Amino acid sequence: MQTGTSPASTPNIGAHTESPSLLPRYLTLCYLALIVYASLHPFSGWRAPGISPLVFLEAAWPRYWTVFDLAINIFAYMPLAFFMTQSFGHHSGKPLAFLVSLLFGSLLSLTMESVQTFLPSRVPSNVDLLCNSIGSGLGAALSLWCGTRFFSWTARVQQLWLAPIPHLDYGLILIGLWLLTQLSPETLLFGAGDLRHLFDITPAVLYAAPSFFAMETGIIVCNTIAIGLVMRTVLATKGPVRRTLPWFFVAAILTRTLAAAIVVGPQNALVWLTPGAGLGMLIGGMVLALALLLPEPLRIALAGVSLMAGTVLVNLAPFNPYSAAALAAWRQGHFLNFNGLTRFAASFWPFLALPYLILLGRRA
Repeated sequence: MQTGTSPASTPNIGAHTESPSLLPRYLTLCYLALIVYASLHPFSGWRAPGISPLVFLEAAWPRYWTVFDLAINIFAYMPLAFFMTQSFGHHSGKPLAFLVSLLFGSLLSLTMESVQTFLPSRVPSNVDLLCNSIGSGLGAALSLWCGTRFFSWTARVQQLWLAPIPHLDYGLILIGLWLLTQLSPETLLFGAGDLRHLFDITPAVLYAAPSFFAMETGIIVCNTIAIGLVMRTVLATKGPVRRTLPWFFVAAILTRTLAAAIVVGPQNALVWLTPGAGLGMLIGGMVLALALLLPEPLRIALAGVSLMAGTVLVNLAPFNPYSAAALAAWRQGHFLNFNGLTRFAASFWPFLALPYLILLGRRA
């Protein structure tokens, strides 16, 4: 690796200086996609109700409601307005950015609630619209107050801990989305790219204990290598890579355990820790440790191969018998929205990560 002030290092410096302005845009687009998917999940059973999609605006205050319901709908739109205000603030000025974020969040909520009229599993609500609008205003106000300081802090962390590479913000978004997928207890540990629930495809391999054990182990091995090497791409070469990666996986496992405890029950918090999961993490961790010694181009290539192999295996594997109970628990109340969000991230994560690796491979 070159050091000093050689011409080859100039693009890397440029990547660092522009990333603070690009990160809010990436986060805005990503969060917008998640809101749309979560609001319209499960995208099935569309119907023509024969009434105006805006009739919910005339409804009276609901008879049954909880503070939790109101808080969820307020907090759901705060990040979108926070990121959007930062995205537009540098170009249009803070007051205009505040108004744009508030109006966009309110119109987005109005659109989502109106479209839910055509989904039998969703109920449009003027209370949700009001709470979403309040959340948009609070998020935009919070962004005006501390948004600049927050992204300045992220820029300093980036310079100290993260690699000065192009597309760094893209990589950070990928890592955040991958951690989000660990909140979905019905998916296999570290498993991503399962498209069968979207296209109603039956498993190619019927369930049997030996075959499920083997494929679960393979899926976890491939995904441990892939996400570990993706994480490695964003870490600074001189930083504490060996300490950061283990703690990253510890955070993922704790996230998985906490999600299972909340959704399925504390007694089932460690049900995901099957013999296949334990063996897969062990083998995957050993291979990852060796792969970190490879040159950068080989690491990126291995990450891509592992990513594709894990995606193929997860679409061939038999359904996890534990997923039915977990999925039933997810489909209660607001967990329906969150289940749609996490499954969306889990299903498409490999297809978002592969272009990132291709971009890095071209640079390497």
